[in-house]
Amino acid sequence: MNEAAQTRENQRSGRKARGGAAGRRQSRSGVRLGSFAYIRRTLPPMDVLDEEAMAVIEANADKVLEEIGIEFREDEEALAMWREAGADVQGERVHFPVGLCRELMKTAPATFTQHARNSERSVEIGGNATVFAPVYGPPFIRDLEGERRYATLEDFRNLVKLAYMAPAMHHSGGTVCEPVDVAVNKRHLDMVYSHIKYSDKPFMGSVTAPERAEDTVEMAKLLFGADFVDNHCVLTSLININSPMVIDATMAGALKVYARAGQATIISPFIVGGAMSPVTVAGTLTQVLAEAQAAIAFSQLCRAGAPVIMGTFATAISMQSGAPTFGTPEPAQVLLGAAQFARRYNLPFRSGGSLTGSKVPDAQAAYESANTLWPAMAAGVNFMLHSAGWLEGGLVSSYEKFILDCEQLEAHQKFAAGVDVSENGQALSAIEEVGPGGHYLGCAHTQANFQTAFFTTRSADNNSFEQWEIDGAKRSPQRANEIARAWLASYEPPALDAAIDEALTDFIAKKKESMPDAFT
Repeated sequence: MNEAAQTRENQRSGRKARGGAAGRRQSRSGVRLGSFAYIRRTLPPMDVLDEEAMAVIEANADKVLEEIGIEFREDEEALAMWREAGADVQGERVHFPVGLCRELMKTAPATFTQHARNSERSVEIGGNATVFAPVYGPPFIRDLEGERRYATLEDFRNLVKLAYMAPAMHHSGGTVCEPVDVAVNKRHLDMVYSHIKYSDKPFMGSVTAPERAEDTVEMAKLLFGADFVDNHCVLTSLININSPMVIDATMAGALKVYARAGQATIISPFIVGGAMSPVTVAGTLTQVLAEAQAAIAFSQLCRAGAPVIMGTFATAISMQSGAPTFGTPEPAQVLLGAAQFARRYNLPFRSGGSLTGSKVPDAQAAYESANTLWPAMAAGVNFMLHSAGWLEGGLVSSYEKFILDCEQLEAHQKFAAGVDVSENGQALSAIEEVGPGGHYLGCAHTQANFQTAFFTTRSADNNSFEQWEIDGAKRSPQRANEIARAWLASYEPPALDAAIDEALTDFIAKKKESMPDAFT
């Protein structure tokens, strides 16, 4: 039997096993049950730097820290803290003696648990664990009608619901989109409440102003209890460094709030290579390392032992247009190299995701996302923000791409678990039963394992051309659209204690009443 004939036979057998057209419709209903725990990787991380290269980059970063310095803008308290710690502060620029930052960083934990309101959803961050979190930050949405428009609070809630239902999404994330129909100074309250109300997975806090970070901590205390929050991590929040070499008052202020409350911060230099860092991998890594060390060390000045994640967001720039590009080799090398330094400093690491500059979930989006996701998995990333839903260089959250990305996360979850060499995994009983010239479709081992044997995707079509036409000749985004609609239609919220819910809504109402709307 030639390959084409074998493929057709496999398709017929597969259709028969699934119950024909009715089975296909049911399998593509999009409604998935259950949830995966965070990933425990069994595969070793990939290195791109040898020890000599790491030593050179580290020495260069020390030189940047000592001779050029990092600016802490408009934050006299931060500058005073650095003076007391032994740094040379000149105006708003802090110069660090060699080794000072790394010495301070030693109190940060190598791993920590972020607790969810449902303890079964709590995640470990660090070591050989990987946690997937959704897209973060876009002001626009590409909705289920195919329209690109400003995002609303309803979109925000929908994306939280999808993240809650996605089996391989371990985290509810943070600003899954920016709900521009709510006042800037109040929307953080609705966003945090949405994560609490519509999901029971761990979530991220607001960082757009120190007082909004304080509100997030207060809401977490209403949910978990003040004593629990003081002694356990229940929040993870993103602190972006304004590369090159600036930590502004907003980011420093939010960092201080969370670190002093014992909550986790993700310290991420935000790099567009060629614009915000040098055009070379080693030069970018030097700057990333200097910026990250300064901010991580500062978190430990705020509270020794506060959990922190070393991160980087790195992409390149088109030297022809000036636009950021994604899925290219150099940012992947930056990612892999930065991960090596995180392991060197015994810190959890954040990077990666499913990044693309494409405007729609097309082939460009798929290739660029895959070329970002694979290096992140190879690097052993512990916290993967933007793992699903990102479009248009981070300007757009997409329902359809969220579904397509989530299916790839399931594939990576299975890959990262490694090879099963248990008695069932060895499958000797199947080989003995079938023997030479037989087939495995009906053997006992196949029948016992067929539901979980291979990763399967609902958004891809692997049937014959004729069957694809019969089913409507749908492309992947169309099938993803149907899945998203089905998930939202079948969504059921996790139970939330009525007294806690009342306390949260009362807190939000009083906060909103205390200030006029502001949209800037």
